[in-house]
Amino acid sequence: MSAIPLSERLLGWVFARINRRRPWYTMPTAKLQIANLVGLRGQMREKNLYDTYRRRVTDSTPIPEEFQEVRTSDGSYNDPRDPSVGQAGTRFGRNVPLSQARPASDQDMLAPDPREISNRLLARQTFLPASSINVLAAAWLQFMVHDWFGHGKNLKHNPIKVEIDPDDGWHERPMRVPRTQFAPHEDEPTRASRDAYRNVMTHWWDGSQIYGSSQAEQDAMRQFEDGLVRIKDDGHLELDADGIELSGLNDNWWLGLSLLHTLFHREHNAICRELKSAYPDRDDEWLFQKARLINAALLAKIHTIEWTPALLDTPALWGAMRGNWWGILGEGIHRRYGRVSKNEVLSGIMGSDLNHHAVPFAMTEEFVAVYRMHPLIPDRFSMRRRADDATITELSLKDIAARNTHGVYHQASFEDSLYSLGTEPPGAICLGNYPNELRRFTRQDDGDTVDIASIDVIRDRERGVPRYNQFRRLLGMPPLTSIETLTSDRHWRRELNEIYDGDIEKVDPMIGMYAEAPPPGFAFSDTAFRIFILMASRRLKSDRFFTSDYRPGVYTPEGMAWVTNNDFKDVIIRHCPSLASAIEGIRNPFFPWRKGRSA
Repeated sequence: MSAIPLSERLLGWVFARINRRRPWYTMPTAKLQIANLVGLRGQMREKNLYDTYRRRVTDSTPIPEEFQEVRTSDGSYNDPRDPSVGQAGTRFGRNVPLSQARPASDQDMLAPDPREISNRLLARQTFLPASSINVLAAAWLQFMVHDWFGHGKNLKHNPIKVEIDPDDGWHERPMRVPRTQFAPHEDEPTRASRDAYRNVMTHWWDGSQIYGSSQAEQDAMRQFEDGLVRIKDDGHLELDADGIELSGLNDNWWLGLSLLHTLFHREHNAICRELKSAYPDRDDEWLFQKARLINAALLAKIHTIEWTPALLDTPALWGAMRGNWWGILGEGIHRRYGRVSKNEVLSGIMGSDLNHHAVPFAMTEEFVAVYRMHPLIPDRFSMRRRADDATITELSLKDIAARNTHGVYHQASFEDSLYSLGTEPPGAICLGNYPNELRRFTRQDDGDTVDIASIDVIRDRERGVPRYNQFRRLLGMPPLTSIETLTSDRHWRRELNEIYDGDIEKVDPMIGMYAEAPPPGFAFSDTAFRIFILMASRRLKSDRFFTSDYRPGVYTPEGMAWVTNNDFKDVIIRHCPSLASAIEGIRNPFFPWRKGRSA
C-alpha cells in the first residue's frame, strides 16, 4: 500500500517551515488552517507510527467466508493481509521511536514524587467549569476510551510504592500501585518485553465497549432472537453479579457511562427492528452482525463530527472533522452524488481505500497518554427534573458510581438523569482541577483506595511516554526553553519550578499538557492535539469496515442510510422523546442544553 500522498507531502514540507515561526492555528483563514493540519497529518503519518513487534509474520490466507462481511468478536480478520492486526490481546503501537519509549527505572518512576504532584499541581481547590460543553461530553470520552483500549488486570506482586503523608489520614501506607503487565516478545514467549504492553480490547472502532472483545462477552450481551441485545422491559440494562449494569465492558462504571451504554443498547435494537422489517427472512445472527456494524459506524460518526468539534470549537476543526467524514466537497455533494473520488481529502475517509501508512494498525501508548482528561469530571452532580428544572437531589461522584449507579434511577428517571448531565458543565482540563474524589478513590475491582491522579503520572513514566518537552520534539513541535514559557500563571510557575527543580525537561507529559495554554476554542492543549491529528484519521483509514467495505453490499442500503441520516441528537430523541425541547435548536448535543420550563 502507498505511504503518503504527494499532496500531503508537499503541504507538510511547506507548513513545517512556516510553523517554525507561526503555529497552525494562527493562520489567517480556516481554509489555511485546515491545509496546515492536512500537512501536519501527512508528516506524522511518516514520522510518528512505530510497530512494537520485532517480527511480523503475515498470513496471506483469504478471510474466511463467515468473517468477510462481519466484525469478529475479538477484532481479528479486519486486516485483509494479517488476521491478527488489531485483535484483542495484541500490542499497543507507539507514536515515538522505540528507542525513546523506554520505561522509567523504579527510581525515576517516583521522581518527582507523584503524590506531591497530585497534591500541589492537580488537587481541585475550586471547581473550574468548561462552560461551553456539558457533562455528556466527559462521559462520551470515557465511553469511547473503553472501546479503544485497556491494559487489563495489573500485576499485584512487586507493586510501585508511593509514600502517603500520615496527615492525609489514609488507613494503609504507602499506596501500592500494581504494575502494568508486559507483553512477551514473539521470539521469547517466556520473557516479558519492557517496551510493549497488550491491549485487552480490540484496537478497532467497533463498539467493543458494548459488544465485548471476546465471543463469551458478546454472547452474554445477546438475546439470540431477531439480532437483539439484552435490555429489561423497563428499558434499562440488566445487572451483573456485582450489581453493576451488564455491558461489554463495565469497568470504572458511573452514571455517565450507564446513560450512554443504555442509549446505544437501545439503538442497536432499533436498528434490528428496521432491518427485520426490510429483511423478514434473515436470521438472528445476520441481524445482530449488521446492526453491530451500523451502530459502530454511527458511534464513529458522532465522535468525528459532533464530539470532537465540540471540544475543539473552531471553524477550522468543524471543517476538518466533517472533511474526515464527508470530504472537503461537503455533505451535500456526498448525499447527492456519493463519492466522486477515491481521494480521502475530496470525498472523505469513509469508503476510500484502506491504508495503514506502512505500519500495521494499533492503538498507541501515546494515544492513551493524551486521553488522560479526568479534570472533566465534576465532584458533585445536581440531579434535576426535565419538566421544570427543579432539583431532585445533589449527589457526589461516589453516589453515582459502581454498584450505586443503577440506584440513581430510583431518584432521577433515565430522562431526568440524561437531562441533568446535558445541562451541566464538566471541569476544565487544566492544573488545579482534578476531581478530589478520584484522588482518594476506592477501586471497583479490589476495593483498594488509590490516588488516580498519582497513578496517571506513574503510568506515563512506567510505559515509557517521554517527558513533556521531549514529547514535543518527537511530535515535530518546538521545545520550550523554560518553565516560564510553559505557563503565564505565576502560581503555577512557582509550583512547577519547585517540584521539577526549574527544569522544563523533567516536566511530566500530562502536567505539561494541563499547564499549556490551548489554542483558542480548544478544551485541551495543542501538544495533545498532535496525536489526535494522526490517530483520529487512522482509526478510520486503517479499518476496512470504514474504507473498502463501507458500502451497501456489506452494511445494506438501509444501514448506510441509518448512518448517513442519524446523529447523536436523533438517538436521544428516538429513545427519550420528552427531551426533544431541551436539545432542539442546540447546534451540538455536547453543548449545554436548554434549562427551565421550556425544556
